[in-house]
Amino acid sequence: MDGLEELTGHRVVHTALGLHPDDPTGVCTSLFSLTIRAAERGDCNPILARTALAIAESSLWTKSTRRLINLPSALPCYLTAGTIALPITGQQLFQAKVVTGHTDGRHILVLDLTSAAVHQADGYTDIIEAITHTISFSDPDPEPAVTPKASRILEVLL
Repeated sequence: MDGLEELTGHRVVHTALGLHPDDPTGVCTSLFSLTIRAAERGDCNPILARTALAIAESSLWTKSTRRLINLPSALPCYLTAGTIALPITGQQLFQAKVVTGHTDGRHILVLDLTSAAVHQADGYTDIIEAITHTISFSDPDPEPAVTPKASRILEVLL
């Protein structure tokens, strides 16, 4: 828990802890994070592809699944999920990472779900893919809608 505060230094803007049922009486835990990274101006697609490829080619993966996700926004979206081995301890963790772009073309979003419950890999992959399909972009401070003024001619006719 102490390390969660350090995530802001890595451009993590949101974290969530998950508690999931396991066996009849057990509980698995997971950590979800959302990272936003600035992208160079121009076409974001090659930057997204390079980021996803760098994640997929990490030497930490012991086995992984890689695929495209088709989003309603039509933005490119890449999923890498599987088992990673921690360098010092060799402990196995499940991790899923999704890389997609922001509609402004200037930011890359990285969604991450990590858990020590590697036996729940399929379920966790389904969870992060479902979360990915909920991504939407809207202005947090929208301009108030301008309502058209009533027609003076209409008032005279009524």
